[in-house]
Amino acid sequence: MALFNSSSKTKQQQKTIRPTVVKTQNVAKELIDIAKKNGVSTSNLDFVILDIQTYTRVNKDKAESEWEETSTEELHKLDDATAILNQNFEIKQVYEVEIFSKDENNIFKDFHAAVGVNATKCKVYLSIKAGSEVSTSPRFEEEFLNYINKSKIRAGILVNIFDEMVNEVVSRISALAKVDGVIKYDKNQTILIAEAYEPTPTIDDELITHYDKKIEVGSNERVDHSKRGFIHSVLDGDILMEYVKPKKGKAGRNCRGEFLEPPEPEVQHVPDFKVDDTIEVEESKENIVYRAKASGYISLEGNTYQIKSEMDVGEISFKTTGSISTGLESDVSLSVKESDSQKDAIGNGMEVEVSEIDIKGNVGPNAKVRAKRATIEGQTHQSSYIKANDLIINVHKGTAVGDNIKITRLEHGSVDGKKVEIVQALGGNIRGKDIDIGICASHVKATASRLIEIKKLQGSENVFTIDPLMQKDKKEGLGENKDEIIQLQASVEDIKSEIQKYEKLVRDNTASFNEVKKRLMHYKQNGIKMPTAFLTKYRQFQKAQEHLEGIKNEYKVKNDKLLLLTTKTASFQDNIFDARIINRDRWVGHNEIIFKLIEPPIELSYKPEEGSLDKVFAVIETDSGIFEIQAVKE
Repeated sequence: MALFNSSSKTKQQQKTIRPTVVKTQNVAKELIDIAKKNGVSTSNLDFVILDIQTYTRVNKDKAESEWEETSTEELHKLDDATAILNQNFEIKQVYEVEIFSKDENNIFKDFHAAVGVNATKCKVYLSIKAGSEVSTSPRFEEEFLNYINKSKIRAGILVNIFDEMVNEVVSRISALAKVDGVIKYDKNQTILIAEAYEPTPTIDDELITHYDKKIEVGSNERVDHSKRGFIHSVLDGDILMEYVKPKKGKAGRNCRGEFLEPPEPEVQHVPDFKVDDTIEVEESKENIVYRAKASGYISLEGNTYQIKSEMDVGEISFKTTGSISTGLESDVSLSVKESDSQKDAIGNGMEVEVSEIDIKGNVGPNAKVRAKRATIEGQTHQSSYIKANDLIINVHKGTAVGDNIKITRLEHGSVDGKKVEIVQALGGNIRGKDIDIGICASHVKATASRLIEIKKLQGSENVFTIDPLMQKDKKEGLGENKDEIIQLQASVEDIKSEIQKYEKLVRDNTASFNEVKKRLMHYKQNGIKMPTAFLTKYRQFQKAQEHLEGIKNEYKVKNDKLLLLTTKTASFQDNIFDARIINRDRWVGHNEIIFKLIEPPIELSYKPEEGSLDKVFAVIETDSGIFEIQAVKE
């Protein structure tokens, strides 16, 4: 907001000048000229308005018409948009003022304000500075209006046009001043004192590529140059691109009377491309919208945009594609062709997220792959991370997470799934609901919630564990279950005690209640006023009966829920009796079988003897509360 100072505290040698009457369109210029001529500062000068003359004209056919004076009574008609927004219409004001040395004792000496305008000068504000104050006077309303008009004239703003709100502003502030005799401003305040016709901006044409989403980086964050958008994923219905059509703005006129002609729009981005039937085109007066009709990624071939779902790349590396992220729901299927065993198909530190991916070669160090379905024909690095609902890996050394996981050879990697099948395990950590191992070498830790089955055991130092709470959600569920059971048990006991207390209260007072009830009926039938003490006792007993009924219902509800939760806890425990660890081969070396119970929370361990032919192991309750791991029939 530009500001035009209407007062200043600059102190100079006071010098009185002779009052001078001038007639001008530019009072500010006259103040400067007189100040220079007399060797004083403009801040030491003031003026009074003697007369304001408003002139208008409408030029036709480039010929300038004569100016015609508009009377004060006709000024309001100039607010008519038809006349004001005619580009041939012109308006000016001539001010007759008397300029003289400022009287430092005037009532506005401590009133620090400035006139400010917006960029187009269509809105004018009076900005009052915090700390300003002004005392009332018999002619305060008139003097304050004059103060505002002088401030506007100094700033070159027209008076008595576009300022219909000024009278209300002056009246309101005058009323405040009259109440206390003085008005003070503890904080800055801005008041609208004129508003003309704001022009509507011209809109240049623009092509917005919504599919090319720029990732915003905070001021303290580093830019990840590996994520440079090699593939732009889209979902069905997404807006891909938008062409904003050019539109010339509407003219306006500001509070200086200047006509504001909007510029012609610049046209530089008219679409010169085509789209195929995978992209829908919606056109309106304002724009053209290009919308995806399928999920996938946007592809430009020649001059035609289209949505594709399958892509082949040689490798994914920092130098070639950078990281690729289309989202799991994008329906993008990616095939990475690099199969050289000495190279990485997915390079160091790369991140890939697609619906489906087939990797012919290796996954490098610190790489992350996420998909609904993934196949890796090479090997994964020990620091790599692979996550997919359905996952197939040839040689695995890193971390794999999914639902259905199949691995040809596990080499000290980590696997966390639901159904896990491993052809050959050469060390590693395996977790799942069901685990199937073809050949088990040494140093394998397998933990399942239901089943571990080994076809051929060739090594030792293996640990096979059944843990019903292996999955995080189940562990959390049991914890929440136990906490709720403890709270319910305490609540049920409290309610039970309260029921016993109120049952005794009701039982002991039933006879007297019936007697009171009988008397009250007698009073009612004979039109006798009922004693207050009898009524109170009757109502107290009724409330006791109602409360007893309420807590009995609460007891039943909470007791039923306690029974349900207790049964649920028992179901966690029951799962372990159905769980099995199976070795189809002879036991060799030193291996350990572990079953983790929930209630009581104990861990049972069993080490099969070398050469043993026992195949199927389960937890058996040999006596009440006594559990053992035993070989059983299938």
